[in-house]
Amino acid sequence: MRIFAAKGVRAPVVVVVLAAALPRLIVLAAERGRILSAYTEKSDDFARTFVASGTFGFIPGHPSAYTQPLYGFFLIPLYWIFGRHWLVVGLAQIAIAVGTALVVWAIGRRITTPGLAVLAAVVATLNPYLIWHDVHVNREITDQLALAALVLTALLAAERRSLPWAAATGALLGVAILGNSRLVALPVVVAAYLLWAMRDRRWSAAALVLVTAAVVVAPWVIRNDVQVGCFAFTTDGRALWKANNVNTYATLAAGKWIDDVPQPRSFPPTPEYAFDYWKEHHTVIPIDECAQMRKFEHLTFVFWREHPGEKAKLMAQAAGLLWDPRSHETQGRSGKGTWRDKARKIGEPLYVVPIYLLALIGLAVARIRFAVLAGLLLAYNTAAAMLFAGTTRYRVVFDFLLALLAVSTVERVLSSWRYRSAMRSAAASAENEPTAL
Repeated sequence: MRIFAAKGVRAPVVVVVLAAALPRLIVLAAERGRILSAYTEKSDDFARTFVASGTFGFIPGHPSAYTQPLYGFFLIPLYWIFGRHWLVVGLAQIAIAVGTALVVWAIGRRITTPGLAVLAAVVATLNPYLIWHDVHVNREITDQLALAALVLTALLAAERRSLPWAAATGALLGVAILGNSRLVALPVVVAAYLLWAMRDRRWSAAALVLVTAAVVVAPWVIRNDVQVGCFAFTTDGRALWKANNVNTYATLAAGKWIDDVPQPRSFPPTPEYAFDYWKEHHTVIPIDECAQMRKFEHLTFVFWREHPGEKAKLMAQAAGLLWDPRSHETQGRSGKGTWRDKARKIGEPLYVVPIYLLALIGLAVARIRFAVLAGLLLAYNTAAAMLFAGTTRYRVVFDFLLALLAVSTVERVLSSWRYRSAMRSAAASAENEPTAL
């Protein structure tokens, strides 16, 4: 791409690549025994089942839509070609982290000076939470790259009034939705942004964003209707209910996570329970994922309608957990009572708080097109957390925006300092000029 082909970019690229890769390689080596044995999630099970049987689901011959598919799609070719090995997963995810850092650098080159663009990419990639999290099996690793890429293409579409870049933005939005169903309304936000940011062809650009996003998502939704029985981004409606019921607030306030919210015994078994039962007894429990999804969504809507005050408390709690500079600690967290707890309580805030403060100023002083887009995306993520649930891992994938806003503040400070220095020098030179007779 030409945006990476300018002269004098070799040294910055090397700096960004090393900053992203080296710390993660160290963590990968230290954590190699736990990469595939702890902290894994549903996508890993889906990928293993698909490689073994060709079924995208928990159990061979029983397709499922109980998770967002993007991360599973990422793992499948790795397991298929190279096998399921900690080094394969770790190196592939480090490569994605490096790619994300380079995209952040490319964004920075469009909104600030070349040197500060490198600083933004380095600061964003050195987030202590990400350095550890990125090498483990977690679906947010693909979310980061998709979000950074769509920010870059949206800026290019606005700057160049380009319909191809608008279409690329829509396609990336579709990819992002496949990775995180909470982003399902984000194409509308980005389309509205292009309506504001573009003078020419803005309606065509906005329409392209919506259409291309839908085109990317459509095969997955249609597959779910054909193989699972309903049009859905994910059938895990239980996750929405866990974040929206009368027990959620107290559970989170007690230091637990929404997975610890008690589920009544009268509720039907989940696909995850059926998977565990199948592994132990080799017997398949019939599960109607679509009926479960509709049931849990209905219970969520009932909760919103009948307990608006409790929902308001949950919204405030979710926003607080999302933006808390300390990494969200739960009773079941990994590394409880070890150095990781100190890193969560001390290391992460030392990194995040200065960025928060500088980013807040950056919203006012950054280049307007980027400031508006960043503000919209951060506001959307906050609203999504208030609807669903908030935690550190839902925020960090958007933190690159904070780093870019922060360096915009630094740029303004340096520009003001240079201007004042130039004015003082000019005044001193004028005073030293000999007076004409």
